Amino acid sequence: MRLPVLAFLLLTAVPAAAQPGPPPLTGVTYIHAGRLLDRPGKPPRGPATILVAGGRIIEVRDGLVPPPAGAAFVDLSTRFVLPGLIDSHVHLDSDAGGVAALVEEVTENAPQKTLRALANARKTLEAGFTTVRNLGDGSGATLAIRDAAARGEVDAPRIVDAGRSISTTSGHMDSTLGLAEDLHSAILQDNLCDGADACRRAVRTQVRRGVDLIKIATTGGVNSRIGAGLGAQMFDDEAKAIVETARLYGKKVAVHAHGADGINLALAAGAASIEHGTMLDDESIRLFKRGGAFLVPTLSTVNGYLERLAADPNAYSAEVLPKIKWRISITGQNVAKAYPAGVKIAFGTDAGVSRHGRNADEFELMVKHGMPAAAAIQAATVNAAELLGLASEIGSLEPGKSADLIAVQGDPLADVTVLKRVPFVMARGRVVKDQR
Repeated sequence: MRLPVLAFLLLTAVPAAAQPGPPPLTGVTYIHAGRLLDRPGKPPRGPATILVAGGRIIEVRDGLVPPPAGAAFVDLSTRFVLPGLIDSHVHLDSDAGGVAALVEEVTENAPQKTLRALANARKTLEAGFTTVRNLGDGSGATLAIRDAAARGEVDAPRIVDAGRSISTTSGHMDSTLGLAEDLHSAILQDNLCDGADACRRAVRTQVRRGVDLIKIATTGGVNSRIGAGLGAQMFDDEAKAIVETARLYGKKVAVHAHGADGINLALAAGAASIEHGTMLDDESIRLFKRGGAFLVPTLSTVNGYLERLAADPNAYSAEVLPKIKWRISITGQNVAKAYPAGVKIAFGTDAGVSRHGRNADEFELMVKHGMPAAAAIQAATVNAAELLGLASEIGSLEPGKSADLIAVQGDPLADVTVLKRVPFVMARGRVVKDQR
């Protein structure tokens, strides 16, 4: 009996300091933030430490917690850290505008468009936009990049893709506008619909391609190569058929609309967002608030127009130029009306019309036309995440969410233009830009 007792005494006599503690965290990156806007819409925190593992945030602690020996460490203690930004309206496969865009459409093939889209995706990611919603691509380039990015095969933002945009014949998405009639038969137009049944079919065609949402046009467009104005170009039953069919497949509908008649038609049908929304009226405001839809103002389009016209006064055709000048003159009036009224606003640039990689120019325009910097940042984070249906994944820096974050020098809440210069970007837990 003595030997078991002796063994027990020897085991229990080990000093407390030698007792094994909890195993150290492995594969964890410690990130020190000088200031942290972890939940846009709420006040920022002071110095904080973000713990990341497996591409996700596992903890956010107050103070600069020393990393354990051997742990990966990112020192952003002199920087302002916030969630990765979200652009809710881009066209990654496009760079040209006006007459140049028309030439591009009929001279470039799908591989060329894919390479351009991938280059633009990289520019966008390095500008701090870790998620984008791509609203219109007939080639399938961005669908392919979306999937490759999700597999970690290419450096690109997370992409929510709408495939080919839908409109009526002679509507904003009719690719034959401005082309000789003998070329029309060579252009795929399965995105055009006239009548409710055809519109249902057009939605199902895009769903079959694997899109994440549906994009339609209920009004004419500024860049449409036809002198048919910017009012409604789709009937109520057509818009309703599109929204109802999309809903069957669990898809939201984003709607290009400038004129109030087309805006209100789309909101009444149940659109999730109005893109551009240039000519809001009081009924528009009521419908926005009743249905909870988002306005995506895309103010940055004017930058693209002004730059192209400065380089070439003939950049746009005679049918388009008057609409360009009108759009420039009226820009921002929708934000000045919608924001004080409590309409939900999500950040979107229409990059492709404006320059890729300069998406943050939109912040300056939003503030210029009446939004506080904090509200503009909220529009590009939590609001956009809600619109995209990704609020549980992105938009804030909380445990369980994707480790998408950026760091800037200066305080964007005091000077939103600091977001034009983003030296550090992490996407899905991986550092994709570090110019500290």
